[in-house]
Amino acid sequence: MPFAVGEPVPWFYGPTQINPRFRFDSVAGRYTVLSLFGSAGRVDSRAMLDGLAKARTRFDDVQALFFGVTIDPDDDRLQRVRDQIPGIRFFRDFDQTISRLFGALPGGPGPKAAGAFAGDSVPSARAQAPDSATVAAALMEYQPFSLILDERLRVLAYCRFDEPALHIDRILSFLGWQPAIPAPARASVQAPVLVVPRVFEPDFCKRLIDLYERDGGEDSGFMRDEGGKTVGVIDYSHKRRSDYTIEDEVIRSQCLHRIHDRLIPEIYKAYQFRATRMERYIVACYESTTGGHFKAHRDNTTKGTAHRRFAVSLNLNAENFQGGDLRFPEFGQQLYKPPTGGAVVLSCSLLHEATPVTSGIRYVFLPFLYDDAAARVREENVRFLAGTVSHPQGSVLPTA
Repeated sequence: MPFAVGEPVPWFYGPTQINPRFRFDSVAGRYTVLSLFGSAGRVDSRAMLDGLAKARTRFDDVQALFFGVTIDPDDDRLQRVRDQIPGIRFFRDFDQTISRLFGALPGGPGPKAAGAFAGDSVPSARAQAPDSATVAAALMEYQPFSLILDERLRVLAYCRFDEPALHIDRILSFLGWQPAIPAPARASVQAPVLVVPRVFEPDFCKRLIDLYERDGGEDSGFMRDEGGKTVGVIDYSHKRRSDYTIEDEVIRSQCLHRIHDRLIPEIYKAYQFRATRMERYIVACYESTTGGHFKAHRDNTTKGTAHRRFAVSLNLNAENFQGGDLRFPEFGQQLYKPPTGGAVVLSCSLLHEATPVTSGIRYVFLPFLYDDAAARVREENVRFLAGTVSHPQGSVLPTA
């Protein structure tokens, strides 16, 4: 499986029937099916394409669209595949670049290729026609599959060609469970924050909650500069929360790689900021019985926190509590509540608050992100930390 749910796919361009340089990233904003089938001459691919023909009206460029990828020039020459606009298009991947990039053929750079991972365009598939022997050899090792992508071109599902005749039906069934793409509407004033679903999968969220419930948490204070030093303060009128620090290195690594693979690309795309470090592995708990809350604050106003660039608030059980929303008073009274496994990413300079939890218990994963330049600030400011303030080493994010 070349992609996990929540991961962005690489951007590329390639020829379709009417556009010799179609930019795949330009289709964001609806559900997209990218089907790497290799050749309509294959029995399994033909069965899939027959299912597609029966479902023609389900792909309309508004709610969903379909892109097929063929490496076989005979598909074009014999008109075995034809674009049907709106909704259905095919990439003529005759140099096999797209197929290798996505892992349907071996020997490519792979989905985490430098450049592709960053969202850069990968040149692909000029219309040269390889000889038939080369195509036949490639089709012998071709591994067909389809990806269902969300509005941000992140993976919702990976679908093998196990039963090709039912392949499209299963894709449409899955899409039927997804919320409809909303109609255009005027936006109200909103905070410049990023809401990203599907960073942690539900089972992993439950695992983190279990850690907290097994071992419990400790009172969580906040930082304040006093007498030239950054000190920790406990004040229930300002903040009421308990934190559990994850010590298990395996679980910390699993958190780190999910943030790297699924969240960092979205931050780079939105803010042109490349986070390279992550601080804190905590499961935070806001309980309604104690009025769990955190009043309006900024996350980088002391010498000990000046290095922090972005904060991440990742809900672990959004359906099990009321209240506990994020609010950004500088930009109005709108409330933000990402779904379970989803995150709100905010600049640490923004004034924000966690409103009181009114029922249930809110569990949330709360790391900070920064880069190498900020890491130097962090080290320079160690001397300002009071002896009671911990200074755990920030984790370095993977580079690929």
